[in-house]
Formats: sequence, structure tokens, C-alpha cells
Amino acid sequence: MEKKPEWLKVRYNQEAVNEVAALMRDLKLNTVCKEANCPNLGECYRKHTSTFMILGSNCTRNCKFCNVTCGKPEPVDPEEPMNVALAAKKLNLRHVVLTCSTRDDLPDGGAEQFAKSVRAIREVCPGTTVETLISDMKGDPASLDIVIASHPEVLNHNVETVKELQSVVRSKATYERSLGVLRYCKEKDPTILTKTGFMVGLGETEEQIDRLLDDILETGCDILTIGQYLQPSPQHHPLARYATPEDFARYKELALKKGFRHVASAPLARSSYKAWEALEDVHDLY
Repeated sequence: MEKKPEWLKVRYNQEAVNEVAALMRDLKLNTVCKEANCPNLGECYRKHTSTFMILGSNCTRNCKFCNVTCGKPEPVDPEEPMNVALAAKKLNLRHVVLTCSTRDDLPDGGAEQFAKSVRAIREVCPGTTVETLISDMKGDPASLDIVIASHPEVLNHNVETVKELQSVVRSKATYERSLGVLRYCKEKDPTILTKTGFMVGLGETEEQIDRLLDDILETGCDILTIGQYLQPSPQHHPLARYATPEDFARYKELALKKGFRHVASAPLARSSYKAWEALEDVHDLY
């Protein structure tokens, strides 16, 4: 494997990591920061921010890019929504990001747990904004409606990669379904900001990236994140290349010219990285 370039090397503040990890442990919560081995874990924990991963740490899919464990799903915890809200209050968060392991075993894909968590945060932390980073929920409108009705400020669902690599990289997911989720949510409630993200370094071409941007924008999507794929293990999809900071700057310029309202494009950019700043930026534009 190609040697990791300097711009991808990060250092953790272990004291901050331990402090937030202890809080999550006490409240029986998971973070995607830890489960997905996010390279920004140290920076975000130092700022007392994290992305809560509801519905357990085991995923029912086995995508070839992802470090989240695939295994037998855990029972839905009825106390989890309030525990998330209490953690958000303890951390004094202005903006909370909720994500989940994909739960194909649940009839609603976990939609009701998302909605309960949003409502609990609003109850315990008035004024705190909420972002839901959802799975595709099999594209089921009834499940999506449950999340939409809770009215998060941002509804995020990642397309992950270009159309040509979907079947290789994403287990049980499809390009058309992911685009359909973004389109449906925006049409159902245009007041909710929609957001998506994808990785580079999986083997995509520049032409495929250009078409992907057009396809995403056609759904009405507001916010876009573009980051570097980092191969979690030899068993995962092979790394094709490390894109340079100049590449990411070019992708950002292209996406903004096409019409996205906010674009975070950088080697270490991830779905929820600096999510509050993205929300502020969009609001400042209007």
C-alpha cells in the first residue's frame, strides 16, 4: 500500500478522547467517531463534540469501505434517546449529529428511534440544532416520513461513491435508492437542509465524479462533503490513490460552481466533520 502522505497524519489528544469516551460509556452510548475509526476523533473530542451512533454498534450490512462491525444487531434501547439528549447537554453541544448502524432487521429501519432522539434533544437542550445522518431505510417512504416529521435542521444520507463503484463498495445499497432518499426528503419538506457525502480514492475517474455531482445536485441537495477513502484493513476495498489537497480544492470549486450551497472538501473531511460550521455557513448565505 502507498505510504500515507503527511497531510493525512493526525495526532490525538488522549485526555480529551478519554473524557468523552467515559461519558459515552456511562450513558451506554456509541459514537461513530470510534466505531468508524474517524481520523478527526481527537480534534472533535477536544472540542467536546461527537456524532452519536444510535441503534447499537453492529450493522446488518457489510460494506467494503466501512470499519463499523457487521454482526447480530442489538435490541433497541428505549432509554437511548434520553441518554443521547443528556450527553448533548453535558457536552453543551450547539449542534448534535445522530447517525446509526444500518438496521435492515427493523421494519422502519430505525426511523422511530431517530425521531425519539430528535424530540428528546429538543426537550432537554432547547435551541440545539440536530442533524440526522440516516441509512437508506430501504427507500421506504413511510420510514423516511417518520424522520422528516421530527424536523431535524439537516437530513444527511451519503451516496459514498460514484455510480460505477456502488455494487462493489456498498452492500445491499444502490445509487438510485440513495439519490431517491435525498430527493424524497427534500420534496417532502423543503425547509429541511439535505446533505450527502462521498469518498475519493476508490478507483473513480474525474468524469465519474463530475457526473456524480450533477446527479446529487439534481435531487435538490444543499450541503456536500468530499473526503479521502482510508482503507481500514486488507480485507476492505483496496485504496486506489491518495488525492492531494489541490485535488480537493478543485472538487470544491467545481461543486460550488454547479450550485451546492456549502461544500466541505478536504482529505480528512467526513460526513459530520464541522457540521455546525456548515449549517452556519448556509444560514449566513440566506
